[in-house]
Amino acid sequence: MQKYWGAILLVWVIFSCKEEKPVNKDIVKVEVPAEPVVIKHFGFNVDDFIVVNDTVKNGDSFGELMLKNKVDYPKIAKISEDFKDTFDVRKIRVGKPYTILKSKDTTQAAQVFIYENDRINYTVVDLRDSVMAYTNKKDVKYVEREVSGIIETNLSEAILKQGIDYSVTHNLANVYAWTIDFSMLQKNDKFKIVYKEKYINDSIYAGSESIEAAYFEHNGKPIYAFAYENDSLKSIVDYYDEKANNLRRTFLRMPVEFGRLSSRYNLKRRIRYYGYKLRPHKGTDYAAAIGTPILATADGTVVESTRRGGNGKYVKIRHNETYSTQYLHMKKQNVKKGEFVRQGDVIGWVGMTGNTGGPHVCYRFWKNGKQVDPLREELPLAEPLHETLRPAYFEFIASKKEQLDCIVYPDIPAGEEIDDLVTLNQ
Repeated sequence: MQKYWGAILLVWVIFSCKEEKPVNKDIVKVEVPAEPVVIKHFGFNVDDFIVVNDTVKNGDSFGELMLKNKVDYPKIAKISEDFKDTFDVRKIRVGKPYTILKSKDTTQAAQVFIYENDRINYTVVDLRDSVMAYTNKKDVKYVEREVSGIIETNLSEAILKQGIDYSVTHNLANVYAWTIDFSMLQKNDKFKIVYKEKYINDSIYAGSESIEAAYFEHNGKPIYAFAYENDSLKSIVDYYDEKANNLRRTFLRMPVEFGRLSSRYNLKRRIRYYGYKLRPHKGTDYAAAIGTPILATADGTVVESTRRGGNGKYVKIRHNETYSTQYLHMKKQNVKKGEFVRQGDVIGWVGMTGNTGGPHVCYRFWKNGKQVDPLREELPLAEPLHETLRPAYFEFIASKKEQLDCIVYPDIPAGEEIDDLVTLNQ
């Protein structure tokens, strides 16, 4: 009997618990307000200001811009004097973008001035309370890019036709400046490049970085190039091939970046104008547009920078006890006698001074006091990578070489196969 009443009691308790639970017939939706979207520009909340975007125009000065936007003269003077190391107000340039953040009150006075030094770097002049100035950088995304091409007309066209920044052409020419004469490129020459592009806000292109790895096949000869930081040279980045040989030589192959070889060193030259008399040509001529920069082919001291007879305006550089070079027919020199110049420095510009039938630079090369043909000289190499550094170097380039080898060349349209090796003008 007790078991019977116990079972009834248990059933009653269970049903009682169910009945006591409240039943929600109406479900109430509670909406959580979304957080307001904060739009920032150069680190400032744009909703707090009236934003003015503009560029520096002819006649604009920092002082005038500030006075127009109701900044007191004492503040302008303080910026000019106290922050000249951060922001030299005299050096704002026409065409450079700037942003002014103005107050939202009735004065609409400038609170912040932001000057864009370039696409990435900018300077902030904060005019609120105590004046201050500082520099900053936009967030930059680096994207690795692989490029390849086959020379049909010239290097620039092969790269630019792929929508690539011209600076990549310039960088590639610098990598191989000591090993390839770019005035003698051949059809069917090939190249592959690995480098990084910079983007602001994931979409705004901001230029390219230096080349990390490259392959150039010139006249059938393959030449690898890998950027590597040589600790023995105080962390200088240089380019080495797959055998750890330095691609740099003590002399550049040519004194203009993309000149056209127009006349070679020739001791047996005869000219019709002079009755076919023997008139040796002891220089190597590179045709280029007037104003093209002329580069020092090696480090050295300027021993002459003058104008004389048929040479026109010229510069002569003594590199060491063995070698000297001379650059003729300049439009204008960029160095003076006694100056020390480094390889690649601009020492003048291509012109037509002296005896010349067209704009070019006549490049003369002395070895032990005798003029020789620089294109036939075995120019001395820079020091190769030290033996102790080679194991780490080979490990470093292994994946990069594999990456280069796996890059495919663009397809050549049918009917445009490249067969003949024809000398091309850069």
